[in-house]
Amino acid sequence: MDSKKEIRKYIFGRRKETSVEEVEENSRVICEKILALPEFQQADCVYAYADYNKEVITKGIIEAAWKAGKRVAVPKVTGAHEMKYYYITSFDQLSPGYFQIPEPSEGEEALEETAFLVVPGVAFDINRHRAGYGQGFYDRYLSQHPKHKTVAVAFEFQIVEEVPAEVTDIFPQKVVTEARVIE
Repeated sequence: MDSKKEIRKYIFGRRKETSVEEVEENSRVICEKILALPEFQQADCVYAYADYNKEVITKGIIEAAWKAGKRVAVPKVTGAHEMKYYYITSFDQLSPGYFQIPEPSEGEEALEETAFLVVPGVAFDINRHRAGYGQGFYDRYLSQHPKHKTVAVAFEFQIVEEVPAEVTDIFPQKVVTEARVIE
């Protein structure tokens, strides 16, 4: 697989074949690993995406953050090329947004510059290169907010031999799968 487009097609096929039970169980294992990270434990605020369509489920991470008294924010697409984070205190504050992905319908914009940020992605390699969904939202956001502690979550089948890297790509500091933590 030479291009990000080919990688996306392959991974989307694998996601489609994955059972809901596998997604739930592997997400639970990934969540446990995230909660054990010092970056999570020391954070006052957690920025996490709201999962969609067999992505790693983030509900456990968000609930653990609330239980620990941390503020939680999730992203919302606010323009053609812009994404911002908004605080949530309940999953009831989410509704289908950009491409039907759950996002806050309203609320206070989150402005922390050193939050623990959970990054989604389609595929990663062992060098933490990332293939996202192709719109560049996270790369643009992270290039403007470089002080966040970033950890990507992915299923082991999303780790490929090589993801082509571009100058504008921002790599997460760690990638956590059900099988390992890549640093």
